[in-house]
Order: sequence, then structure tokens, then C-alpha cells
Amino acid sequence: MRRAGRHRVGVERRSEWRHERSLCRTGACKRRARFQVAASPPWRRAARSGACRIPASTTVPKEYPMTTKTAKDTVEKQQHVQHQQDVKDQEKQAKEAGRKSSKDEPVQAGAREQPSRFPTQHLDKPGEEGDLDLAPRFLAPDYRGSGKLEGMTAIVTGGDSGIGRAVAVLFAREGADVAIVYLSEDEDARKTASHVEAEGRQCELIKGDVQDREFCRQAVQKVVQRFGRLDVLVNNAAFQEHAETLADLTEERLELTFRTNIFGYFHMAQAALPHLKQGASIINTGSVVGLRGSATLLDYASTKGAIHAFTKSLAQNLLPQGIRVNAVAPGPVWTPLNPADSPAKKVSEFGATSDMKRAAQPEELSPAYVYLASPVCSGYVTGIVLPVTGSVGAI
Repeated sequence: MRRAGRHRVGVERRSEWRHERSLCRTGACKRRARFQVAASPPWRRAARSGACRIPASTTVPKEYPMTTKTAKDTVEKQQHVQHQQDVKDQEKQAKEAGRKSSKDEPVQAGAREQPSRFPTQHLDKPGEEGDLDLAPRFLAPDYRGSGKLEGMTAIVTGGDSGIGRAVAVLFAREGADVAIVYLSEDEDARKTASHVEAEGRQCELIKGDVQDREFCRQAVQKVVQRFGRLDVLVNNAAFQEHAETLADLTEERLELTFRTNIFGYFHMAQAALPHLKQGASIINTGSVVGLRGSATLLDYASTKGAIHAFTKSLAQNLLPQGIRVNAVAPGPVWTPLNPADSPAKKVSEFGATSDMKRAAQPEELSPAYVYLASPVCSGYVTGIVLPVTGSVGAI
């Protein structure tokens, strides 16, 4: 067995040597030698000289690792590339030295420049928009109506201020009569009504608490009696109060947050449904914290996540009736909601953590509600949560 094994090894070696000699005779050996590195084995150097006298003790290896010179060249190339980039980085740092980076500046990407600095201010709840030192922008002067909601009637809860007010104004500009449901902010509500009427439409003000199921039923009934129809329901009323720890969330606070933010949405949808026809829509206001969570808004973020799930579920439930259900998930928006929650110092920094480095104005959100309300624009859209967050990759 041993002799047979040695015989096979000898045959393999002789076969490889013959192959080398044949290459040498044809001249291929010389051509190939030009590409060999200096640190080649003895039998390679012999082939390069034309001798091709390979000692019997030499074994021809089939593969070779990268040679020392090749590795050294690669390292030098890597260091050269690194040096070039280091020089560029140093030049960039020198240019930016002494001035604020543009990445830290608030981003303006809309039709007009929006405020990026906010007052150091704290409001008492529920928060009157008229008490804000910096008035939120809601009129959207660059927006031109085109009859997308012509002849329709809409209910907007929490429509006295903030996003709700901006939505009511644009709905009216698009041809809809609007009913505003609000808690207690009479002055804010009257101002919203005046702007709706300035757009040439009618406005109904209904004061009450969406936690109360019977109130919601009566509110919808009042709207239908006055306008004869109901086409769009915008669930927007909300309660928000931060808490540093889970232990701070009392039963009273949990009940108030959930009854306002999620029970109220159910109550209004249940009351409105008998009056909604094919082509009607329900729009729920969610939140970016319902998508990402929030360390200090545990209960509020939970209700917003529930609203997103409610939206998708109700959309499936009402689809056979031709009623669309969608949600808008705003990022930070300058409304009374935040100053009535956060300490004054945090209010002044509101929105700075978004990719745009600023909070939105309500008029930057309201066109999204028009889009979802109009069967002309979104007749094939249902069950979505539309993020309008000022950040990339909100979901």
C-alpha cells in the first residue's frame, strides 16, 4: 500500500514538471515571467532563465498567498486614500470653524418661511390659543381652494384652535359647511367660526365633552338637523399631560386621557355612522408618538397608538359601505396643547428634535386633512396613517 502511494505522488510530480518544460519550449514561460514577483520560488526563477531544471526534491505548489510586496503596495494605497480624505475633512472643518453648521439650522421647505423659535411660556389647561405669545399660523394664505368639498358638511372636534381650527378653515375654503365641537374655549371657538364664515360657509359651534357618549349623539343630531347631511367627521379633540415615571400615572389621569382620546373617538364615530353615506370619510388625528412611543407621554402615546389601530380596523369594517377611514399622525405642531403641558423652558425648544429642527404650524398640517376628506383626491385611500412629522422615516 505504501509503495503504491509513493508511485502515485511521483507520477503527479513528473506530470507537473513536464507541463512546465512544455511552457518553456513554447515561450509562454518567458512571457509569463514578466508578471512574476521577485520573491518567487527556485523552480519559478529557473523557468524564467530558460533552464527549467527542477530538482527532484522540489514540490510545485498549486496556489500562493499574496506576496509581501503586493501587501505592502496595498497598505500604501489604503493610506494614500485615507490621507486624501483626511485633507478634505480638515478643509471642511476649517470652513465650518466659527460658524454654526447648516445641519443645525431649522429647515424651511414650504411655500413661506415658518417660525422656528418659540416663547418660553406655560399655559393653564385646556389652553387658549389667544393666550399664546406667538400666534399659531392657520390661514394658509398660499392655499387656493378648488371645490374639493363643495356642498359637504363636516364635524371637527377640538376645532376651536390648533390643527382643528386650521382644518376647519381649509374645509370651508374647499366648499364645506363646518361644525366645531369644543370643550370650553368660547373665545377661540368664536374666532374659528368667524374665519369659516369669512370663507363664505356656515359654522355651527357645539360646546361639550366628547367623553360623554350622549353628548356626542346630540351634537351629531344637531348638525344633521341644521345642514341636512354629514359627510366628514374629524376626530381631533385630545388631552395630554406628561409624566416622568409610570408611578405618576394615577387612575384619574389614565381615565381622563383614555376617555378623551380614544373613547371620544369611538363615541363620535358611533354617533356619526348612521348619517354617513357612500363617499363619506372619517379622519382621526393620531401622533408621531403613537408610531415611535414617548418616554414621558406614556398614556397619551398609548392612546395615539390605539387610534392608529382603531383607524385601520374601522376602515376594514366600513369598507363595504364605501366609507373611508384614515388618520393623520402629526409631529410637533405649535398649538396650545404643548404649552399647556410642558414646562416653559421645554416649550421654547419645542420641535428642535425633529429632522427639520422646528415645530410645524397648523397650516402645514391642514392640507393633509383636505386630501383625506375629499373623494376626488383620495377615493382609493383607506386605512392609512399618514405621517406629517417633519422627519424622515417616521414609521
